[in-house]
Amino acid sequence: MTTYVLAGGLIHTLDDFWRVVGEAVNGPGGYFGKNLDAFNDCLRGGFGTPEDGSFTLEWHDHHRSRQALGHAETARVLEDRLRRCHPTNRERVAQDLAAAREGRGPTVFDWLVEIIEHQRPGALVLR
Repeated sequence: MTTYVLAGGLIHTLDDFWRVVGEAVNGPGGYFGKNLDAFNDCLRGGFGTPEDGSFTLEWHDHHRSRQALGHAETARVLEDRLRRCHPTNRERVAQDLAAAREGRGPTVFDWLVEIIEHQRPGALVLR
C-alpha cells in the first residue's frame, strides 16, 4: 500500500492544494489535477498512483487546511466560477456563493473530501 502525505500546513488556497497533492503523488512540479473534475479523474488511477488503487492519502494538519479552505476560500472559488459558468448554471452558483458568503453550506475542503471518499472510500486519513 502506497501512502501519499499531504502537508496541510502548506495549503492556504485551492491552488495550493493542487500543488501540494501533485507534488505528494508525482514529486516536485507534479500534476494530480488542477480542478475538481480532473482531481476526480486522477483518483481513479493512472496519474502516478498504483493502477490497482492500493493507496492512501494521509492529510497532515488537515485542521489547518479545513480552516484555510473554509467559506472565505469557497466564496473566492465560486466568484470565479460564476464569472465563467454557463448561463444556465448561474442561478445555482450564485445561490451557492451567497451561502458561502454567509458561512453556510459545503466548503472547498468538504468538496475535496467528498471527491476522495467517493472515488476511494476509506483511502483518506485525516491527521
